[in-house]
Amino acid sequence: MSQSKPRSHSTPHRQSQGGKDFRKRVQRDKATTDTHTPQANSKPRVGDVSAKPCITLKEGREKSLQRRHPWIFSGAIDYIDGAPKSGDTLPVHDVAGNFLAWAAYNADSQITARVWSWHEKDVIDANFFRTKITNALEARRTLAISKSGNGMRIIHGESDGLPGLIADKYGDVLVMQLGSAGPEHWRDTLADILQELLSPVCIYERSDSDGRELEGLPKRNGVLRGALPATVEVLENGLRFAVDVAEGQKTGYYLDQRDNRAFTGELAQGKDVLNCFCYTGGFSLYALRGGARSVLSIDSSQEALEIAQQNIAINGLDSSKTEWECADVFEALRKLRDQNRKFDLIVLDPPKFAPTAAFAEKASRAYKDINLLGFKLLRPGGLLFTYSCSGGINDDLFQKIIAGAALDAGVDAQIVKKLHAAPDHPVLLSFPEGAYLKGLVLRVAS
Repeated sequence: MSQSKPRSHSTPHRQSQGGKDFRKRVQRDKATTDTHTPQANSKPRVGDVSAKPCITLKEGREKSLQRRHPWIFSGAIDYIDGAPKSGDTLPVHDVAGNFLAWAAYNADSQITARVWSWHEKDVIDANFFRTKITNALEARRTLAISKSGNGMRIIHGESDGLPGLIADKYGDVLVMQLGSAGPEHWRDTLADILQELLSPVCIYERSDSDGRELEGLPKRNGVLRGALPATVEVLENGLRFAVDVAEGQKTGYYLDQRDNRAFTGELAQGKDVLNCFCYTGGFSLYALRGGARSVLSIDSSQEALEIAQQNIAINGLDSSKTEWECADVFEALRKLRDQNRKFDLIVLDPPKFAPTAAFAEKASRAYKDINLLGFKLLRPGGLLFTYSCSGGINDDLFQKIIAGAALDAGVDAQIVKKLHAAPDHPVLLSFPEGAYLKGLVLRVAS
């Protein structure tokens, strides 16, 4: 697949913060586990500028760190000694001067520091990062994730003890994404370690997410090591997918949905399937291979749909069973409702409507809208696979939203299964924000 095609500026899949109302609203608010809400104008006091750089928290604000939550908001900080630069590693102390953690500092972010280590004896250097990355790789080997194919998330940020760092593997190509000042500071060191440990033909950087603006970091996109092949593919459960690492969404593909796609394929036999926000057709291909009678795939990006159709071809699947529509999904669902179209299995995998809890109210309306329409389009006995990747919508709230949509649609629905990200996207117990992807499989009563 050519890597030179310009990226679509239509509403993207999942990487965005949803529709236009959400894309323009960017701000930080409190994490769900932090009891101290950062103020928009909250700035820590300047301490002794001649002293060794150090962060001192306000009295009582050390509790979240003692619970090993890795984020330190600006409102929790009393003062900062020295004159640190963004990306520097600073010790964090409580008001009594007791050591709490080593953390990467960023004066430009509401999350002023992100914890590297809880151990005072640790030295944050290349050896520290080599150990962390080696541990992350070993965890994936233990889980035998490679048995399903050659695509894998090898570093999952805070959950692997490396806040702000994402690394995805697509065969011999690695894609690295730096989302905060800490890994930005160690960028070349991290790339060198990944090259040393994995010997990829290319390490490509996709540090172009909207979140970098909140961190005061410029967007960056390009080759870090080696040379990018003309085509990049990932093999997943026997299916081949073209991956546009340079211009595609996120790092080019959605590895987190691997197991959920496979489950969809298991239930698609003989069904008319509707795949909404289909991106490059992951759920569509699994449904076709699983014996679906027909598959209608909808996305707002024409480029994504073209790649999806290429994926159908390279896997030798029956394209006569497919239908493709480039459209706003909300509008397309209403049109299908008005046409009285019906389906046996519907997938709703929308973009990130609520990046934080601040957006939950508006996002709830968007999630309810598409799920209400989804329920109305299902035949009796049909299955709805519905997802949220919004950090600001937790599992309980998501289930309540879907229950409200079913009630308004006038249907009785059962939860058949609850879904989450694949195991190469682990969730640190002390960092529940890492459990961003949640899904429900619902069956509408006959």
